[in-house]
Amino acid sequence: MAVKIRLQRHGSKKRPFYFIVVADARSPRDGKFIQKLGTYNPLTIPATIQLDRQRALDWLHKGAQPTDTVRRILSFKGVLFLKHLLRGVKLGLFDEAAAMEKFTKWSTEHDAQVKKRQEEAYRNKRARRPQTGRRPERRPESGGAGAEG
Repeated sequence: MAVKIRLQRHGSKKRPFYFIVVADARSPRDGKFIQKLGTYNPLTIPATIQLDRQRALDWLHKGAQPTDTVRRILSFKGVLFLKHLLRGVKLGLFDEAAAMEKFTKWSTEHDAQVKKRQEEAYRNKRARRPQTGRRPERRPESGGAGAEG
């Protein structure tokens, strides 16, 4: 049985929300699935991704094939990098402690970049928003022509 890790669409029209699921390749997009691994919301900036890394890694080791979008999500969350490191451990290139050290270093750098992007998006959103609650300045009326009438 061919197994895929793919997105299952939920949400209303023009407001997509996805579940990341493991499903038989022959089942329909929103049909029966084997296991739910997480969620993906592309509407937030940056996109919100909740993912169980360990279960996704287990399914990749079992031979599940991710779709293109899910492959990018797994790469973003570090699952594919972790799989790569564990393969190096299996081949004897380095021990598991060194692999976990490399992964935690990558993870902290990646989390800092994501937090920086979130803050930048928040600042840009605040800058685009018009200032509310402030009255425009009133110009004093001059006592020139037309003042008496």
